[in-house]
Amino acid sequence: MSQNSLKKPAGATKQKKMVGRGNGSGHGVYSCRGIKGQKSRKSGNVRPGFEGGQMPLYRRLARRGFSNAVFKVVYDIVNIADIEKKFKAGDKITKADLVKHGLIKKTNSRVKLLGNGELTKKVSIEVDKASAKAFEAFKKAGGEIIEIKKNKKVEKNG
Repeated sequence: MSQNSLKKPAGATKQKKMVGRGNGSGHGVYSCRGIKGQKSRKSGNVRPGFEGGQMPLYRRLARRGFSNAVFKVVYDIVNIADIEKKFKAGDKITKADLVKHGLIKKTNSRVKLLGNGELTKKVSIEVDKASAKAFEAFKKAGGEIIEIKKNKKVEKNG
């Protein structure tokens, strides 16, 4: 097969409906709009959400209170089991290493270390937050967790 022999399958392209081109076309006179009414006029379309004068749904529903969703802090989750699989003993793990090994997507995202799994290697890791179970597991293995607090590194070992 070569590029010059490629063809579109039957029915892949459809011609645009030509309206208002005379009665012989089958789409003349009213141009598929019908005879009377708002939608038959030149600018007869209504804005989105318009319900013909009825109180629209977006105005009927109550909008009350304050949403704090804009200020929500979201953490990428990394488990001890992932650290055990991807890293060797004695490694100093940073966010860049976590991105390189595919555990998180971006280096500027916040990371929380959770205690799912078992840790047998002595490693050091920099994260924004860690659970108590994760601290316990790292302490047991002889490693350390360094929590990053607003551009300051705070060492914490349980």
